[in-house]
Amino acid sequence: MSAPSENSPSAVRPPSSGADPSAFPGLTSAPGSNIRAVNDPFHGDLLEVSMGPHHPSTHGVFRMMVTLDGEVVVKLKPVFGYLHRNHEKLGENTTYLASMPYTDRLDYLCSMTNNWAYALAVEKLAGQPVPERAEYIRLILAELTRLLNHVCLAGFLLQDCGASGTPLMYAFREREKILDLFESLSGSRMMCNYQRFGGCRIDPSAEWLDRVRALVAGFPRFLDEFERLITGNEIMMARTPGVGCLSPKLAISAGITGPMLRAAGVDYDLRKVDGYGIYPRYKFRVPLGAHGDTYDRYMIRVLEMRESLGLLEQVMKDIPGGPIMDPKAKLRGLRPKAGEAYGRIEGPKGEIGFFLISDGSPNPYRYRVRPPSFVNLTVLEDLCLGHTIADAVIILGSIDIVLGEVDR
Repeated sequence: MSAPSENSPSAVRPPSSGADPSAFPGLTSAPGSNIRAVNDPFHGDLLEVSMGPHHPSTHGVFRMMVTLDGEVVVKLKPVFGYLHRNHEKLGENTTYLASMPYTDRLDYLCSMTNNWAYALAVEKLAGQPVPERAEYIRLILAELTRLLNHVCLAGFLLQDCGASGTPLMYAFREREKILDLFESLSGSRMMCNYQRFGGCRIDPSAEWLDRVRALVAGFPRFLDEFERLITGNEIMMARTPGVGCLSPKLAISAGITGPMLRAAGVDYDLRKVDGYGIYPRYKFRVPLGAHGDTYDRYMIRVLEMRESLGLLEQVMKDIPGGPIMDPKAKLRGLRPKAGEAYGRIEGPKGEIGFFLISDGSPNPYRYRVRPPSFVNLTVLEDLCLGHTIADAVIILGSIDIVLGEVDR
């Protein structure tokens, strides 16, 4: 695994521990392959297991219908919809501004980036400029959210591997520090409702910015400690390399984005591709994997945290003064001209996008969300075939899903 220039995994990779699908006659790695009948008098019975929707390893109300040959997965059907809240239809029946709090509840770990993607879509639709200071604050909050998301993923992944307790508590200790910053700025720890069309709701104080600088200065020490604990950990190295490999071809054809795509070796990051906000002004690398397996997906997130810290160090030196909101921005009663717009950003889990169609009324004529968790989850069966049921739990954890945006 490497960034375009350097960065390599911190531990030696053992051989693949995944089961070889060729060892099972009649099975292939393709979805919908020729699976033998559940009741087969020659081979014996296959076992159909329903994992979820109330299962601690499915990361929410998510269900996997798994068909097993012994302990090996030969078929897997993901079942969605248990957390459906009619998000998109609500967006079409309320005003543009009133939809902002609903975006918090999609990926409820990453409300700040959800807000930004939605605000960007409305700003494109309405031709609304954003003040310079607000662009800086948005980038700071987005990278803090990336730190928060990735450190939680690492903690949960070790929990799924069987390393219970310590890694997750370490991760949550650092998460709390970032949530403290969000709470002091927006008034809420998770449902922040902070972004607005044309800027941000509240101007951060100098004291708040100093707290961010202190967190950024101390986070690398935590990350070094965290990596010493888990990157070369015996449990991690026994259970993740070679498990759930995703090829670049399948990743691209399935529309996979975010760390999952980059772990497969595909150099695609919307911060570089679209250059939204003020990202083009700053230098950062895009870490890439070489194997596309669960271990690479973990390491990509660790390396991305280090790149986010470098970005934050640069940005915190340059924050300009000025307004946090465009004084001409119209929030209540906004009626964009008839047209359509798609706003997208590189969220911690991948491309989060909002597609809006305006007919000139106060409500969107069409409101559609492109959630990374939902799209990335579509390759779950491909990643799990030929692996054990225990590996399927780890593979699901490495995808990094939040059911709020899967079901919407």
